[in-house]
Amino acid sequence: MFEIKAKDLAARLGEIRTKSGVIKTPALLPVVNPVSQEISPSEIGEIGFDAIITNAYLIKKYRKTEALEKGVHRLLGFSKPIMTDSGAYQLLMYGDIDLTPEEIVYFQERIGSDIAVILDVPTMGASREEAEKSVQETIENAIESIAHRHRDDILWVLPVQGGTYLDILSKSAEYTRKLPYHIVAIGSPVPIMERYRYDALMEMIVTAKRIIPDNKPVHLFGAGHPMLFPFIVALGVDMFDSAAYILYAKDDRYMLPSGTMRLEELEVLPCTCPICSKYTADELRKLNKFERVRLLALHNLYVSYSEIKRVRQAIKDGVLWELLEERSRSHPMLYSAFKKIIKNIDYIMEKSPSIKSNPVGIFFYDELSYYRPENLLHHKRLVEKYSKPEKAKVLILMEADYNVKPYNKKGLYTKIRINKEFNEKMHIAFYIPFLGVIPEELAETYPLSQHEIPRPEDISKEVNILTARSIANFIEKQGYCDVLIERPSYYKSLVEELIKILRGKNLEFKLCSESEITEFADYI
Repeated sequence: MFEIKAKDLAARLGEIRTKSGVIKTPALLPVVNPVSQEISPSEIGEIGFDAIITNAYLIKKYRKTEALEKGVHRLLGFSKPIMTDSGAYQLLMYGDIDLTPEEIVYFQERIGSDIAVILDVPTMGASREEAEKSVQETIENAIESIAHRHRDDILWVLPVQGGTYLDILSKSAEYTRKLPYHIVAIGSPVPIMERYRYDALMEMIVTAKRIIPDNKPVHLFGAGHPMLFPFIVALGVDMFDSAAYILYAKDDRYMLPSGTMRLEELEVLPCTCPICSKYTADELRKLNKFERVRLLALHNLYVSYSEIKRVRQAIKDGVLWELLEERSRSHPMLYSAFKKIIKNIDYIMEKSPSIKSNPVGIFFYDELSYYRPENLLHHKRLVEKYSKPEKAKVLILMEADYNVKPYNKKGLYTKIRINKEFNEKMHIAFYIPFLGVIPEELAETYPLSQHEIPRPEDISKEVNILTARSIANFIEKQGYCDVLIERPSYYKSLVEELIKILRGKNLEFKLCSESEITEFADYI
């Protein structure tokens, strides 16, 4: 049902097989109102979307007879996979609705949904007591709904509730391991996103994903704006739905991958989609309300689909972290979201592949870059798995020359190691911001020679402190008799921080010039 093709961070590039076709993940499912549609489902399919989501409760209430006669695909004029929600949103907005778990299961089976959601109870905006009640009722409905399922060609969705009450959310997520459902959905994010609490959303996703089995696709209800897509995907969300494309259009809001602008503010349309290539901003403003909304909605769909494709390619290329760094600068709340991801970097490292099928050079910028999994994995391996050569007594820690890679091509290294007889008592490593220690025998391994860092003067104090701690831990753990550190030409701030830490740990070292290191190598 769910096949994973590639991974990067906690993101999965994959395919979900349904009776009406394959959904490539990560996937955005545009929300389609079954009663009134400014954009037809067939147009959504023509843009490139693999699937849509609609509301089974509204179909049952307003188009029941027609839906039972035609089925949901003919009703909406969409032959690709259709996911149907149960009516939980209406329950949230309008209170009790005349619907039971049995009725919604039976109805979704009769209209031929590809992916169907049970009748859950959203947590959104609730008190702790109400959140606990929503989880309990959702679990009870989930258990009851199993007995009412008869078709084996429908993928059933188990919603996880609890909202920002993370302990309650965890309790709800535990049932994803116990109940026979194909897909898990994380519910109740809309109020959080409306308040731009993207950091809270990241925490919700991580909390649930730590518990949800890896072989189950994860859906996020109401994902909203495309600028969020890279972040939720990086945490392991495979599918998400959104009505933002039409809601924004009705408010004359024009989507961009990094934000939103009002149509009235636009002098030109900064996009090359079919709508923006045909119309000017002024021409759109002069259209009647219906046509303007329709064209803006189409533009918003094109932008959303383009961002989905960019995220998919980033996963395939192994550069999703770079995309997160780029997007985190487009809105302060996205920056906070990225910081929350870094706070949960242990989760990312656990899910991220340790070996990439298509490794690419990595870029370091600032302290956020320091936490990218490839770098942390290098530091972790140095602490947990690396041992210095058995006979090595002396460490010569040379400054890496950022103009020369791999670093074992440095002139001083060549003078000592290549032009002289190999001395087993002497071990050489290189120091550099971000990666810290690079032992000579690993200098040509990935990513120790496949990276780029800023010019020395542009490296932040925080990066130097983090790197110095790592270098000091390496020296302390390996237990050399003598440590010689080459005086820096480039990374003076890094060495200053390192000296402070080494002195604080009472670790012996000598700061040496190039000529002093050469004389020492000759002597031993």
